[in-house]
Amino acid sequence: MSSEATSPVRGGPQPSSPVSPGSPGSPLSPNSLSLPKFRPRDRSPSPMRGYLIPSPLPTRRNRTCSATARASEGPVFTGVCKCFSRSKGHGFITPSEGGSDIFVHISDVEGEYVPMEGDEVSYKVCSIPPKHEKIQAVEVTITHLAPGTKHETWSGNVISS
Repeated sequence: MSSEATSPVRGGPQPSSPVSPGSPGSPLSPNSLSLPKFRPRDRSPSPMRGYLIPSPLPTRRNRTCSATARASEGPVFTGVCKCFSRSKGHGFITPSEGGSDIFVHISDVEGEYVPMEGDEVSYKVCSIPPKHEKIQAVEVTITHLAPGTKHETWSGNVISS
């Protein structure tokens, strides 16, 4: 009695299955192919997740015509530039009448000079969506340059005042 007849040899040649490439059980059949099931991945919490939304601040480019018309019809206010960062594209104005500082975007500054700390400016105000509770300065014009400071033009030239 031989051992080959009673127990199959592991790893040895197996009989080939009689499956043709066009049969439904074949891996080459289009009916047997399917996409893997979706499973949600666990992601590590990112500190920036949830903050990657577009800025709600209206700039000159995305401000509606009605908001621009309302701002241009409003009164002209005066104040002093508290700070302005050309690289960040915004700054703040301290109103001469008092109150909290007012945000100013780089697209709303008119004239050839970049505002510097201490410059006297005139401006109009526009509300900031979505709740319209805060305001920002629009049509900002430098009326008096701060004495003794170097001012930069938008083209990059530096001028002493």
